[in-house]
Amino acid sequence: MHKTRPHSIVLTLIVVLVYAFLYVPLAIVVVYSFNDSRLNAEWVGFTLDWYRTLFANKEMLQAAGNSLIIALVSSLVSTVLGTMAGFALHRYKSRVLQVLVLTPIAIPEILVGVSLLIFFVLLNLTLGMLSVTLAHIAFSMGFVAIVVRSRLSGMDESLTEAARDCGATPLQAFRRVTLPLIMPGVLAGALMAFTLSIDDFVITFFTAGANTSTLPLQIYSMIKIAVTPEVNAVSTLLMALTLFLIVIASKLSPSAFRS
Repeated sequence: MHKTRPHSIVLTLIVVLVYAFLYVPLAIVVVYSFNDSRLNAEWVGFTLDWYRTLFANKEMLQAAGNSLIIALVSSLVSTVLGTMAGFALHRYKSRVLQVLVLTPIAIPEILVGVSLLIFFVLLNLTLGMLSVTLAHIAFSMGFVAIVVRSRLSGMDESLTEAARDCGATPLQAFRRVTLPLIMPGVLAGALMAFTLSIDDFVITFFTAGANTSTLPLQIYSMIKIAVTPEVNAVSTLLMALTLFLIVIASKLSPSAFRS
């Protein structure tokens, strides 16, 4: 009979512990968002009161609205620019172009936030919704480019060449042949950009200014006092939205999520 090796058991145990460390705190947040107590010390009973309180909080709703507007606009613009960048990365194989497109992904977010803050100050741009949207576009465009380039790598180039042989211009071949074929990747990139935008805290913190609040910033201001079940409720909803969008993106472009 096949015997389980000791190092396999140890490896499995390590994997279980690592995933437990990552996901058990998230599960606790979800569970305690339904706890009928203001304190997170013990379970008292099931309730939906904290979700009712959340939807009656005007500041929270305003912050959520700002986050949705910023995420929608930034994801739309970054999808267009990222698709163009991904197509250029696939076509020209330029290292300089790769550095320009992928650098915002590689460097820490805090450096991106500080550099964009300095840049906006030099431009004399008032910090607010516009500055946050521009910052999110600059940050998420590279992720869209990666997804689109991955999709292009698996595309049959002979289809585009056949369209060109039939008399189509490069723009017509892209619009009628290439774009429909890579559309799942484009949509996956758009969903990823939306998720990154609506979840972002670090870059938003540096570029939002004093009069603009987004959902992550509002949650941060609330937990400075105490982690109440209302914070657990909004965190649960944000977590559910993020996971939902990631699942859709992975279904649309599975190759973009493979290592």
